[in-house]
Amino acid sequence: MEIPHADPRLSWAGAVSLEITPEYTRPWRIPFHKRPLFDPTLAERAGTHAGVRLVFRSDTRRLALRVVPWEVEGGIDLYLDGRMHGTLSTAGRCDLVWEGLPAGEKLFELWLPQGKALPVRALEIEDGASLAAHHDTRPLWVTYGSSITHCGAAATPSQTWPGVVARGADVNHCNLGFGGQCHLDLQMAQVIRDLPADVITIGAGINIYGSGSLNARTFPAALIGSVELIRERHPKTPIGLISAIYSYDRETNPNAVGWTLRDYRESVRTVVERLRAAGDEQVFYYDGLSLFDEDLGHLMPDRLHPDAEGYRQLGNNFLKHIAPTLFASLRRGAPAVT
Repeated sequence: MEIPHADPRLSWAGAVSLEITPEYTRPWRIPFHKRPLFDPTLAERAGTHAGVRLVFRSDTRRLALRVVPWEVEGGIDLYLDGRMHGTLSTAGRCDLVWEGLPAGEKLFELWLPQGKALPVRALEIEDGASLAAHHDTRPLWVTYGSSITHCGAAATPSQTWPGVVARGADVNHCNLGFGGQCHLDLQMAQVIRDLPADVITIGAGINIYGSGSLNARTFPAALIGSVELIRERHPKTPIGLISAIYSYDRETNPNAVGWTLRDYRESVRTVVERLRAAGDEQVFYYDGLSLFDEDLGHLMPDRLHPDAEGYRQLGNNFLKHIAPTLFASLRRGAPAVT
């Protein structure tokens, strides 16, 4: 039994918008209709599927996913009732098939490739099998960052560090990590503002250091402005500002505008102090070195990006050092973070 790609019983967790054509549905991590307003490279990265999951409930024991092989490399993780069932490679394939699935109704979560675009043409389930929408009532965590949040080198789509955190903390999540494109664009602050976020994190520094896109004058202003814009619709939502993780010689070598990565890290801390002094009690600073420090440098083969194990450890360190405080208010009946 074929299920059309735009069937309303299918949800696209982690997507900001959908491009729906007669042939396929493609999830986007920016508003699709506004993509001409975004930097072209950022828009291209936003068309990949980091953190996006195709979700539904069914009792089928066979599933086929029909895709447009827009990008042929990558993989799809299948989770059943929150447990990893397996990964299938998308390389050179228009149909991905899972057979011999457990009996009974199950929650299906198909994690799409984090670094690729893979428009979906249809699903196929067994004749007579059930199909129902799944309404995720968990809190939504929105995380914005660079390629280090995009996690192209993660072992599989669900093994990005935000994926590790989301499963470990049992939250829904939207990954707004864009390789090379975290420059505190005002459009991205608008995107975050307009999402139904329950908690927000922003990791700022490494792309800005690399391109010299913001300096001592403009970086604090852009970070403060981003938070203030988000606050228009999230006046009390916890926001964690996370400075850069360890990055070898970038720590002490000045970039094109004369700042080191340590300078950007210190500026993030100072921005949080300024915001809190101005009355924002729900913004918090987290040192990126608590997530990935020099001791983990051996898990950074290109001296910039963690490898698959590095991303796993980064996610576990987030669960250890950040989630217990920043996510505290997400527990039912818990007070706000203080």
